[in-house]
Amino acid sequence: MALYKAILTRNLPKVLTNQSRLLSLVPGEPEGPSVKTSSVPGPKSQQLIKELEKIQQAGSVSLFADYDKSIGNYMVDVDDNVFLDVFSQIASIPVGYNHPGVLKLLSDPHNVRTIANRPALGVMPGADWPEKLKSVLLSVAPPGHNQVTTMMCGSCSNENAYKMMFMNYMKKKRGGDDFSKAEMDSCMINMPPGAPKLSILSFRGAFHGRTLGVLSTTHSKAIHKLDVPAFDWPIAHFPQYKYPLEEFKRENQQEDEKCLAEVEELIEKYSTIAPVAGITIEPIQSEGGDNEASPEFFQKLQKIAKKHGCGYLIDEVQTGCGSTGKMWCHEHFNLESPPDIVTFSKKMQLGGFFHSSDFMVKGAYRIFNTWLGDPGKIVILQGVVEAIKRDNLLKQVEETGKVLRSGLSSLEKKYPQHINSLRGRGTFLAFNAPTPAQRDKIVGNMKQEGVIIAGCGDLAVRLRPALVFQPHHAEIFLGKLEKVLSQF
Repeated sequence: MALYKAILTRNLPKVLTNQSRLLSLVPGEPEGPSVKTSSVPGPKSQQLIKELEKIQQAGSVSLFADYDKSIGNYMVDVDDNVFLDVFSQIASIPVGYNHPGVLKLLSDPHNVRTIANRPALGVMPGADWPEKLKSVLLSVAPPGHNQVTTMMCGSCSNENAYKMMFMNYMKKKRGGDDFSKAEMDSCMINMPPGAPKLSILSFRGAFHGRTLGVLSTTHSKAIHKLDVPAFDWPIAHFPQYKYPLEEFKRENQQEDEKCLAEVEELIEKYSTIAPVAGITIEPIQSEGGDNEASPEFFQKLQKIAKKHGCGYLIDEVQTGCGSTGKMWCHEHFNLESPPDIVTFSKKMQLGGFFHSSDFMVKGAYRIFNTWLGDPGKIVILQGVVEAIKRDNLLKQVEETGKVLRSGLSSLEKKYPQHINSLRGRGTFLAFNAPTPAQRDKIVGNMKQEGVIIAGCGDLAVRLRPALVFQPHHAEIFLGKLEKVLSQF
């Protein structure tokens, strides 16, 4: 333990190497995790799970939380166990639990009424809606984007972004002409030309949601897809890298080229079957195992999309909102121009997508639903954005990420039989275990030690801490992980 404490302290910025580094960005945090029950979930959680199972399928529920007691990076469950949360509800809690800035905004009478009187935003939005879109959402938009459409969740964001790519493709093909009578009539019975045979190209291992349309581009777990009809759309291989990256540059570059060649082959193949209207891809394949690709891969993929007239959608539902050290992960890739569409949700509190002005859909109701997001969620996001800017949280992510990566790298060298393939950006990090069973044991034993992490893919352990996760939280996490690994 002393070894890792020395490593961590050496990597801390000067401002955080003294006692001040123990001051949390969210006041009132516990000093550390504390598990009181002999097993997790504890007896109260187990009883509540039984009650829930009488009402709905509850097999995914791991415990019940007490959100009145949870604070900052610490989640408290109904059995009064205190967990250091390094997973943040599947990357969805941006500034920790009960952040005072967010709670203050939610106590404002105007914001309370905004939540209570939830409008149909596409029909009768409140007077401050345009200003909120500009001052909150567009203030953190990806570079080059000044158009945004709000939605409820990540799945419906991708669903409607796919529709936008189809509509844009057909607009160009139609040459700007109005819809023909044949198109108007045939679309009503799901037939061409009004319902054209088009496709979206996706990648093996991808996750873009569980609703019906986007499920055809999700390829991470069979359980999501079983028994559900799917579109015959092209699926390319996502690069599978060897680690450490610096030792396998040639091999990984060859992997990039092989996957890019397959993309082009599939676009050509489907040109006579169901032309590819768009390409959808995650900056880091999250549910599929935290698979990453090089900036050069994403740059060349964009060139292929432009060459063939395909939309280029980057799905930042899990990677967006700062956890890679930039607001948007694709900012690391130095693309020659902005992606056509960037989808978001999770840490952003509501769903939606930024897009170029070229993709703006003409005509009401074409991209539409009753709520089109939730103005109450923009209130929460306002508090999040204010905290990001005031507390310089993107810099905080970079600093804490260095501490995490340094400590994990040392553990990887000390326990190579247990963990390998460290990767990621900022605090959005992952490593592999040698087998699925050992991965699950690491995750389970860490929870019993009072630390919540999670798996993805077959072998990966993923970290998704909040943006307020600091070096002293990283030190606690690394100490607990070393304890778990040393007991194998």
